[in-house]
Amino acid sequence: MDVPPVPYRDPASAILQDPQVPEKRRFCSRCGEPVGRSRDGRPGRTKGFCRKCGHPFSFTPKLKPGDMVGGQYEVLGCLAHGGLGWIYLARDHNVNGRWVVLKGLLDTGDADALAAAAAERSFLAEVEHPNIVKIYNFVRHGDSGYIVMEYVGGQSLKDILLERREREGEDAALPLPQVLAYGLEVLRALGYLHGVGLLYCDFKPDNAIQSEEQLKLIDLGGVRRVFDVDSPIFGTPGYQAPEIAAFGPSVTSDLYTVGRTLAVLSFPFRGYTRKHLRSLPPRDEVPLLRRHESYYRLLRRATHPDPEARFQSAAEMAEQLTGVLREVLAAEDGTARPAASTLFGPERDAAGTEIAHVGDGGPVAAGGRAGAPVVLAPLDPAEAVAALPVPRVADDDPASAFLAGLTSRDPDSLASALAASPLSSVEVDLALARVRIERRDLTAAAGMLERVADRHPDDWRVDWYRGALALADGRWAEARRIFDELYDLMPGEIAPKLALAFCEEGDGRWESAARFYETVWRTDPTYVSAAFGLARVRLAVGDRAGAERVLDSVPPVSSHYLAAQLAAVATAVRGRRAEELDAGVLTGAARRLERLRLDVERHARFAAEVLEAALTWVRAAAPGDPAGEVFGTPLEERRLRRRLEQTYRTLAKLAGRAEDRHALVRRANAVRPLTLL
Repeated sequence: MDVPPVPYRDPASAILQDPQVPEKRRFCSRCGEPVGRSRDGRPGRTKGFCRKCGHPFSFTPKLKPGDMVGGQYEVLGCLAHGGLGWIYLARDHNVNGRWVVLKGLLDTGDADALAAAAAERSFLAEVEHPNIVKIYNFVRHGDSGYIVMEYVGGQSLKDILLERREREGEDAALPLPQVLAYGLEVLRALGYLHGVGLLYCDFKPDNAIQSEEQLKLIDLGGVRRVFDVDSPIFGTPGYQAPEIAAFGPSVTSDLYTVGRTLAVLSFPFRGYTRKHLRSLPPRDEVPLLRRHESYYRLLRRATHPDPEARFQSAAEMAEQLTGVLREVLAAEDGTARPAASTLFGPERDAAGTEIAHVGDGGPVAAGGRAGAPVVLAPLDPAEAVAALPVPRVADDDPASAFLAGLTSRDPDSLASALAASPLSSVEVDLALARVRIERRDLTAAAGMLERVADRHPDDWRVDWYRGALALADGRWAEARRIFDELYDLMPGEIAPKLALAFCEEGDGRWESAARFYETVWRTDPTYVSAAFGLARVRLAVGDRAGAERVLDSVPPVSSHYLAAQLAAVATAVRGRRAEELDAGVLTGAARRLERLRLDVERHARFAAEVLEAALTWVRAAAPGDPAGEVFGTPLEERRLRRRLEQTYRTLAKLAGRAEDRHALVRRANAVRPLTLL
């Protein structure tokens, strides 16, 4: 994802000419009461004492231009005021005059602020990551302490958002792909901090700056050690996790702040500090969330009220965020973004690629629109289960090497091999459950899954196979409930969406099935089941043109390309009334069939369908309408009859059963043109 670069900002141009803290942002650091406010027409004080608790406050800069701090840092002016005090720009006279930032305290009488600064000084020098601001030094000046850090010239995410709203209106937001790219950079930084035992605690759009093409976390004042229970906790309403007051910060509370920040940046999130302080707005009220269900589910999990239900690590959240980004980009520009999953293997088989013979049952029998053409065979639950990706085997499982050596895909052979496993493990049990589902031994599979669940109640793969079991048994609603919960758990994965598509199609919920199939196929065209599933659903609602477009999108390199092209031929002509046909449809279907490398029997079978449709249309067409040709035969009734008769007789010669041969001869006799004896 290419994010527009933010030009490096000249440090001198960032200096505030009149550094003041707005009155609306002046609060007592001890009790939180408003201080320094205007009264009776007089401006509020910038120094004084809180009227409620008597604690002193000061919002005036402690340093002025020209001050030399620590004997080497020349102060040039104020850059901003943050939660822990003023931030100054300075030059380091001991290191080639490089630009640095000095971060001071809100006021020296605030014990919590002093403690936070001391904690920041003690361990932040250990932090070394390209997405985190560098800490150079810690110095004292008078009775105050200052952190010395690198100057990051650019714009904060908050400023980037505000600038966009100034240009486009107050409802403007940043493009979703850009927001997700920011999220990935932030998660890399947080993952590093968590890995060295630190929590950021106060992430929000103000605390990340984009400079040119790099994003960096700044303002490390709230950072603390994971097991620190004594240091003050800093956070921001609207971003801070709800359990902080009772249980303190954690890895999951850090990830909560990322989820809230993504929401604020990506859509007009009104009321995020009041009405929706602990919730997301309803999905139907936010067009972006209606368009991108996976993104909505990612936000919902990241900001879940229960910390146990959130992402449990920055790496886990980043993995799912990457999947959502692939899906969003594919939806926006139509370019697929296939990628291997760390949780699932690839699609094993393509379900529902068989072309139905004329007269077979199909989507209409399952509740489709009357008159919908029967082209592809209806979805078989067993095929759907066989096509579902398999969860990857854990590398630390004692039987992982044994399972990796099983190359057979035949369920019976696999069952025998697994029964003879030299080791007993959860992976072997899950593999046995899967094989039993595929062999339709559903009772035994259910028992195996319950035994695994008793030992590993939090293993999501047990639920995956429970869903597969319900799907194999045609219990569509139950399977849908299970896979929907797994979609919540892993919103960036393709596999749950494909499973849900199967469930929705099996239950006759065409619109929902089409949405899931389309998402899967558009994002990752290695899942060919999704293309044929989407075509079946389009046909079920009578959308022939849509079905043809989907079938045409199966690439020539696919092993199912030929089946897709033949299905497209059948889609174009099968079951159409004369008024639904025209010369373009007929000649196009014939040309498509001629391009395919087919055996004689299959070519003749589909050619017969095209010729039958052409004859139907020619017989109903007004004089002078027919034009063009199919298979070298002009669209003229007598010649079409002769060509169709020859095709039927070819099929009769190739028929394996006598009754089929006789039926085809009768059809040939019925269609041949009348001749004078």
